[in-house]
Amino acid sequence: MTLTIGPRIRGAVLTGGAIGAILAAAPAFAEPATITFLHVNDIDRMEADDGRGGAAKFAAVVAEHGGDSPEVIVTNGGDNISPSLLSGFDQGAHMIDLLNAAGVEIAVAGNHEFDFGPEVLAERVAEAAYPILASNVVGPNGERIEGTVETVTMDVAGYTLAFIGLVSEGTAEKSSPGPFSMLEVTEVAATLADQLREDGADLVVALAHTDLGEDEDLRDQAAVDLILGGDDHILSAFYDGRVAFAESASQADYVTEVTLRLDRDEDGQAIWAPAFRTIDTVTVAPDPAVEEKVQGYLDTLSAELDVEIGTTETELDSRRASVRTGETAIGNLIADAMRAATGADAAITNGGGIRADKVYDPGTTLTRRDIQSELPFGNKTVSLELTGAAIVEALENGFGGIEDVAGRFPQVSGMTVEMDPEAEPGNRVVAVTIGGEPLDPEATYTVATNDFMARGGDGYTVFADAPRVIDEMAGRLMAAQVIEHIEEAGAVSPTVEGRIVAVE
Repeated sequence: MTLTIGPRIRGAVLTGGAIGAILAAAPAFAEPATITFLHVNDIDRMEADDGRGGAAKFAAVVAEHGGDSPEVIVTNGGDNISPSLLSGFDQGAHMIDLLNAAGVEIAVAGNHEFDFGPEVLAERVAEAAYPILASNVVGPNGERIEGTVETVTMDVAGYTLAFIGLVSEGTAEKSSPGPFSMLEVTEVAATLADQLREDGADLVVALAHTDLGEDEDLRDQAAVDLILGGDDHILSAFYDGRVAFAESASQADYVTEVTLRLDRDEDGQAIWAPAFRTIDTVTVAPDPAVEEKVQGYLDTLSAELDVEIGTTETELDSRRASVRTGETAIGNLIADAMRAATGADAAITNGGGIRADKVYDPGTTLTRRDIQSELPFGNKTVSLELTGAAIVEALENGFGGIEDVAGRFPQVSGMTVEMDPEAEPGNRVVAVTIGGEPLDPEATYTVATNDFMARGGDGYTVFADAPRVIDEMAGRLMAAQVIEHIEEAGAVSPTVEGRIVAVE
């Protein structure tokens, strides 16, 4: 499906095959023009954090930088409806509402748009006041996800802009697209760009929710003129004389303004040059109306968090000195939930990430808020491939700071570890079993951990370059997995059972 927006009046969208007529009506030699894109990507957090980002600050940037002007186009690089705590309850509907209010005009689907399956994505697309591109996403019979579009064409200030939307080929592994697959991004980009230029497009823009390697391939290929990216959470701007590229970190902490100065040469062909500006939203006061919407959703989330999820039949001790120096029942509960959610052979999470610093007596009714308080950092669970030797290296790191009550201490699942706390750091692991069998240093195991540790945090550098089974972009929130684990059980009874044993 193609959408055509004719001589650009906001809100006027024509559907169908009228591109040729619209383009034919455009002036052959337009005056020089300036067209600006306000771009964000990977925004699933509705509120500001440390004074930056969130929907209300993004809306204020749009309003303050000409978002109501026909020459300003507000673009979105995908990954909006997941993951967040509230999306676990409304499957991302709140973010579509907020992005509608903020003034988004065109977007691409990201891999997290598929987290709840293609049927839910179709529901969110229907709620969006803007078109959502998925140019390289097709079903087994060539069908497209209902409501998504292949291309969008706009006539802006006498120039014809054409948009395509590219979704990372890795989405099938990162998310849940069901029967839909992602065609090779450069092949689709080349085919559609040629077609759109033949139809009269002066400039081809790719909204590309693609990884770093795919971004580089698109830039090298130079089939499109401007790439507005997503997926990698980087703040970047690039121009090599052929292709311009911008990505805006994440969460609308920054908004990238890409301004194109367009003119025509003596043959009537469009010529252009870009200018980039990064808008730091810490400097922007939130839009009051959108802020009120955000607060309403936060109130909804608060009500959702104050919901009972189950009972603990055993004591849970999350005190700082407990989770950072030895095996704990709550650490076992969290690690078990991570391992169950990923199907990994084992799980390792850092005691320093367990934060409520309290004791839950046997018989305590647990709430969603309790788990959010224990796991407040918004970490996601990822799954790595590690050799047995690498697992030992990771555990040595974890046990290396016991004397300092360091947060790196490992809480584990699927394994038992004998360790000597009196030995020199780096030589404390005595024996390890996984799945009841002695660890094989040469064998490969899957290990669930959190995305902070997977990046090498808390000294777990051996994790940083390990192959990902579930990567940081595809991972789900640890807190949501623990909540679901307790809800499914109804009553939990974790104990300190000898997963980590101190020996002399």
